[in-house]
Amino acid sequence: MSLLSVGARALLANQVALQTAGHNIANVNTPGYSRQTVQLQTVQGQFTGGGYIGQGVDVQTILRNQSELLTRQAATAGSVQAADIVRAERLKQLQEIFSGGSAGLGAAINDMMNAFADVVSSPTDITARNVVLTRLDETAARMRSSAEQLQEIQYTISEQLESSITAVNSLAQQMAGVNEQIARARGNGQTPNDLLDYRDQLIRDINQYVQTTQIAADDGTIGLFVAGSQPLVLGTTATALSVGDASAFPGSGQLKLFFNRPGATSIEIDENTLGGGTISGLLRFNNADLAEGRNLLGRMAMAIGMTMNEQHRLGLTLDGQLGSDLFALPTSMPGMTSGAAVGSVGFANPTQFSASDYEIRFTTGTAGQVVRLSDGKATAFTDITNLATLEIDGLNFNLTTAGVPGERMLFKPFSTAASNIKALVYSPRDLAAANPINAAMGGTNGGSMQLVNLRATGNPALTLPPPTGVQLSFAAGPPLTYTVTGSTTPPSGSTGPYTPGQPINIDGWEITLQGTPNTGDTVTVGNATDPQYGDYYTRNAGNANALMALRDVKMFDNATMSDGYAGAIAQVGTRTQSATFAAELSNTIAANLERDRTAISGVNLDEEAAKLIQYQQAYQASAKMIQIAQGIFDTLIQGLGR
Repeated sequence: MSLLSVGARALLANQVALQTAGHNIANVNTPGYSRQTVQLQTVQGQFTGGGYIGQGVDVQTILRNQSELLTRQAATAGSVQAADIVRAERLKQLQEIFSGGSAGLGAAINDMMNAFADVVSSPTDITARNVVLTRLDETAARMRSSAEQLQEIQYTISEQLESSITAVNSLAQQMAGVNEQIARARGNGQTPNDLLDYRDQLIRDINQYVQTTQIAADDGTIGLFVAGSQPLVLGTTATALSVGDASAFPGSGQLKLFFNRPGATSIEIDENTLGGGTISGLLRFNNADLAEGRNLLGRMAMAIGMTMNEQHRLGLTLDGQLGSDLFALPTSMPGMTSGAAVGSVGFANPTQFSASDYEIRFTTGTAGQVVRLSDGKATAFTDITNLATLEIDGLNFNLTTAGVPGERMLFKPFSTAASNIKALVYSPRDLAAANPINAAMGGTNGGSMQLVNLRATGNPALTLPPPTGVQLSFAAGPPLTYTVTGSTTPPSGSTGPYTPGQPINIDGWEITLQGTPNTGDTVTVGNATDPQYGDYYTRNAGNANALMALRDVKMFDNATMSDGYAGAIAQVGTRTQSATFAAELSNTIAANLERDRTAISGVNLDEEAAKLIQYQQAYQASAKMIQIAQGIFDTLIQGLGR
């Protein structure tokens, strides 16, 4: 009987070994499967007078081959990889919007500015004026198109975030259910290998969306925590996540992740605490990268539009009227807060704009600081009256109601500027190409002084000369000086130094002269629409020349208008290149850790095939042992029966 028992035990043990090897082979391509190995143990021998006689073998357990450390490291690396990849992909889409070439916005801006050259050459040419208007409309259209593409990207981000949140919540519920099954199975003293594999795979899947921290409990369950401390799965309970507008700035377009515990107030989670996962990558892109792209485009629209509007309003149309705005632009943007503060931001100096959002943070009473979010630079103010006197990066912040200490207020000055910009001048006669002023050298001048340039600047506000004109009378000195009469700013009768080639600013216009005057030489500046000058203004292109010269004005972080778009391309390109490098690096790290994990947990078909042969032979030998034991038993029975 002992021989039969030994053979039966061996047969059953090798059958389990064969079944386990077959299970491994069947799951060679199953994601998250860990190779299983039969652990055999010797049955304690039976004591006899001749010593201990062996009783065979038993299956002790089925061992799951895996490294807890490598499993966690691989899940974390995969989470970081997912965040970096999705951000890099989105930045490449953003980079396509800020593209160069003839179809890019930069080419449209340059074509628009260069089109004024033909008007300068031939002010009365209607065709040349029509070309300018066409270029203005094309530039505005390309800005709107770029803004629409940014909006499309934001829409797809919102949709992807919603689907990711749905997936995470579903996976969290599944993990809570698996935790319950594992806790029950642990009661029999054995390890439910396949359930553990399933749970680890769920953890890896969840980490693709949001990075988690895993903490094991005594009952065999694992708790998952996001953002360091918020329990996504705790035992057999899962908590739902959601995405919505930042609670501090409703309607701002800033998105945040919310942790929704049943019966409790939702907890807002900062994306910077999330670590990896596609949700983190998408939130970072939406709140930082996309916001910068929108600010770069909006700043360009506002700066170019405001500068050209200001100059165009200083010129004369073919009908002798002062020019109107070339582009439709917002005059202010409201601040956003969930608190008590109310206010808006206005636009003052387009050459000082910074492509950034801003926050007003109240500290004590009505005092606080304005923080430029792109780099954290802060400007302090004592109260809202003091704030109204400050010009920060070419902006004026005007509050009608102050906030309370600790309150924050968000301003997005450039977020919608490109979305709504459009050309406003449709008739070529309404293009204000002429200067509103004329200049004439005195008929008795004896010096070498010549007129180099005359243009309206609007700084200070333009005041047109009286019918008698504004006269500059020069004294040879030394030093060289001039006296102005008929002016408002500076007052009539004022005297100033004359430097050849240096502009002289009077009443919102400037005149540049070259050469040396004699004492008594004069220059008279008059209103171009005065009847004494007839229709000379129709043949003048001074303001068109001033508009064309705006392309060399420094306004985009010390870059000129013509180079501003190239700077925007460089900024977006730098972000994209950095994100692509980060994605490649995290991909390499994740691949290496996954390879190390599968080296321990993965199924090797050659190894399993060898085990099949080994266990098959052992199984056949065990069956032979039973056959022999049966033969011996039959012989014994037959012998006793005689």
